[in-house]
Amino acid sequence: MREPTAPAYYDHRAPEYDDWYLGEGLYAGRERPGFDQELADVTSALAALVPGRTLDVACGTGFLTRHLRGRVTGLDASARMLEIAADRIPAARFVQGNALALPFGDDSFDRVLSGHFYGHLALEQRSTFLAEARRLAPELVLVDASNAHSPVDEEWSERELLDGSRWEVYKRWFEPQALLDELAGSAGEVLHAGHWFLVVRSLR
Repeated sequence: MREPTAPAYYDHRAPEYDDWYLGEGLYAGRERPGFDQELADVTSALAALVPGRTLDVACGTGFLTRHLRGRVTGLDASARMLEIAADRIPAARFVQGNALALPFGDDSFDRVLSGHFYGHLALEQRSTFLAEARRLAPELVLVDASNAHSPVDEEWSERELLDGSRWEVYKRWFEPQALLDELAGSAGEVLHAGHWFLVVRSLR
């Protein structure tokens, strides 16, 4: 099986990762109506979460992590991503590790959050991640891509980075209720459902 979450891809992409959020670099010429306002709504939803012990899995550069309140730990497989995140959020703790075998004890956190990671996992990997997230915390919050702007639900796509390297990346887009149903918690709610982004909260 092809590996959707190879750390090498994110090591290469780290210096330009935020360009996707900011509409810069390779994304500068793209028409994305409403994207900036939705991103602001998403970050507001994260900032409104009750402060607590939060683990941000696949935190990347910390672009979303910085909006979390409370005691924050970020985990990522990419050392280059973590370097940027640590510079951005000096008060947080950052750990390099495997998101599918999280190096923490049961109930170590109040919340597990993950942004734009779940949709890069194949079905069996999503099940593994969910088991790990439920083991660590009673609350799970996912930020991911809405299928409202995608003609397909999933695909393998080729991506070229600014350094000229080419990578094959798995991507899945979600519908809000279907994503909540997949999480299969005791209770759940949609915190944001838009054309570009989804934010859902699920309790184990």
